[in-house]
Amino acid sequence: MPLIVLSVLLQIACCVHAVRSGRPHFWIYIIIIGSFLGVAVYVFAEVMPNLHRDPVARRMAQGVRQKIDPEHGKRRAARELDIADTLENRRRLAEQSMASGDYQQALELFRKSMSGMYATDPVLMLGVAKAQFALGLPGESRRTLEDLIAANPTYRSSEGHLLYARSVEASGDIEKALEEYAAVVQDFTGEEARVRYAQLLQRRGHADRANAVFAETVKRASLAPKYYQRDQKAWVEIAKRALQETA
Repeated sequence: MPLIVLSVLLQIACCVHAVRSGRPHFWIYIIIIGSFLGVAVYVFAEVMPNLHRDPVARRMAQGVRQKIDPEHGKRRAARELDIADTLENRRRLAEQSMASGDYQQALELFRKSMSGMYATDPVLMLGVAKAQFALGLPGESRRTLEDLIAANPTYRSSEGHLLYARSVEASGDIEKALEEYAAVVQDFTGEEARVRYAQLLQRRGHADRANAVFAETVKRASLAPKYYQRDQKAWVEIAKRALQETA
C-alpha cells in the first residue's frame, strides 16, 4: 500500500509540474500509464536537465529539500561564512536564520553587518526590524524602521511598510496603525496587508469598513490569475470566513 500511495503522489507532482511548466500533454499520459517508470523517465528527461533554470522545478526541489532537511540552507550559509566572513555571507546566514526561526542569531548577524559605510544600510536595518518583531519587540522594531526612514528618506519597501504598521499596532498605537495600514494597502503586492487592515478595523468596531475591505480582497482574488489565487489562498480564506461570520 505505501508504494501505491508514493506512486500516486509522485505522478500527481509530475503531472502538476508538466502542466504548470507547459510541457507537451503526452507527458501526462506517460506519467499516468508508466507509474514509477513514467515518473522516472519524465524526471530524467524533462526535470533534471532544466532544474537550474526552471523556476517551477526549482521550487518543487526546494520544497522537498525543506521538508526533508529544513536546516540545509542555514548550514550551507554557515559554512560559507566560515570560509569567508563577508557582508554578503553574513546577510545570507541572517536570512536563513530568520527562515529557520533563530531570530536572535539573525538579529546579531544583521547588527554585526551594520558598520562603516553600511551602518545605515536600509536592507540590513529592515532585517534588524524583522528580527526584533519576531522576537516580540515591536517597540524596538518600530524605532528601527523610523531610524531607517530618517537615514534613507528615498527608500521604499512595501514589506517594510507593512512591518511598520504591524509594529505600530503591536505597540498599542492603534489609530496610527490604522493610518499606516490604509497607506500600505495602496501599493502592497498581495492580500496580507489588506486582510490585516480589515482585521484591525473589525477589532475596533468598524464592521462595515472591515467587511468592505474583506470583500475587496475576495473580489481581487477572483479576478486574478490562478498563480495569484494559489499564493494568496490563506489570506483570501481568512477574508471569506470573516464575511461569512458577519453575514
